[in-house]
Amino acid sequence: MKTNIQDRWKRVKAYFNLLNDREDEQQVIEQVSAGVVFRGTNLWILMFAILIASLGLNVNSTAVIIGAMLVSPLMGPIIGMGLAVGIGDYDLLRRALKNYGVATLISIVTATVYFVISPLGEARSELLARTSPTLFDVLIAFCGGAAGVLALTTKSKGQVIPGVAIATALMPPLCTAGYGLATAQWSYFFGAFYLFFINTVFIALSTFLGVKLLRFTTRRTLTPEGQLRGRRLVWTVVVVTMLPAAVMTVNIVRKDIHERNVRQFVEKELTQPGTQILSTHLGHDTLSVVAVGRTISDTEIADARSRMDYYGLKGHRLEVIQGSGGEGMDVLMARINSISGAADAERKRMADQVGALQKRLDEYLALDTLSASVDAEARSLFPEISHIAIGKLGGKLVAVADIDNGAMTHADRQRLTGWLGLRSGNADIDVIFR
Repeated sequence: MKTNIQDRWKRVKAYFNLLNDREDEQQVIEQVSAGVVFRGTNLWILMFAILIASLGLNVNSTAVIIGAMLVSPLMGPIIGMGLAVGIGDYDLLRRALKNYGVATLISIVTATVYFVISPLGEARSELLARTSPTLFDVLIAFCGGAAGVLALTTKSKGQVIPGVAIATALMPPLCTAGYGLATAQWSYFFGAFYLFFINTVFIALSTFLGVKLLRFTTRRTLTPEGQLRGRRLVWTVVVVTMLPAAVMTVNIVRKDIHERNVRQFVEKELTQPGTQILSTHLGHDTLSVVAVGRTISDTEIADARSRMDYYGLKGHRLEVIQGSGGEGMDVLMARINSISGAADAERKRMADQVGALQKRLDEYLALDTLSASVDAEARSLFPEISHIAIGKLGGKLVAVADIDNGAMTHADRQRLTGWLGLRSGNADIDVIFR
């Protein structure tokens, strides 16, 4: 029995064995060493790739950004650093670090110059996506680097390297850092450069581990104390690099959980027919809910408060701001105006939002009144109609007519449609008969 298990384990290990497919070690080292250098053609390709990526970020084109990542030669010195540490080749490490610094500086300068002269100054979604790195970016960089080093060091390369270049996305963060410098938005600069540094560290780390896994020959043997110091330095850099991303990830996950809990709480405890929830705001110790339409009773609010703990809202006080007609809007405006220290621009934005909500509410109340009066009139004019309701669907006025007392002729349906157009003041009204 024990022998069978061992045989099966050997067969399983044979499927995952990398050593049999390993490329010639010297050939790999020569290839990586050649890709480390940035001068002449490599330098011009890097600058053009940065310009392409900057253009893609500027016009929010994903396809252009992907093209820039495929052209970019930035992976060379990063993989060179990981390989150099893995095999103890400190001359290669010095050259990789030097060229990495040169490439990074030239990339940021090129991107900064482009964004200074570009007439498009708005930060779009593709650019903003590179300013808040998380642990997910750490995983992407590590897995991408692992795939890259396996492609370089084994014979079964396939089309891995282009995919790694796209997945790890080294160019866009540098371009975003250049945008931050050009527009003096330092949060963009530091966030994007941190993302680039994450990619650098974890691509190099996966290369280092890959080299160790494939048992490359060590060029220089260190003393046990030197090896221990080297390992401590590597893992210190890794942990320090991960810490800010871990904090950002925890905050994002916590915020997402809170928002989901608030949505579930409002949907299950406060939503009812005839009531419209206009907005919710979760503060430090208060959940504010603004509602219009049918009033939520004090008993219903008290019941909802008693169940807040079930939604992860323990310690928060529920505040329901509501009213009928314009009253709810006035209460909302009073609430907004009472917020201490609010900037003028924020107050104006909220006032515009309230105005838009008031307009929507007025339209809703007007349609409700129109629907009730039209329903009574239509049943007296058209006996076949048992009920009719008017509302808006996708911004278009729509009437739904229920036919209970016999079928309506085509002529009667046209006559009803024309009458509804005159009655509602909208000749473009659509009528659905059911």
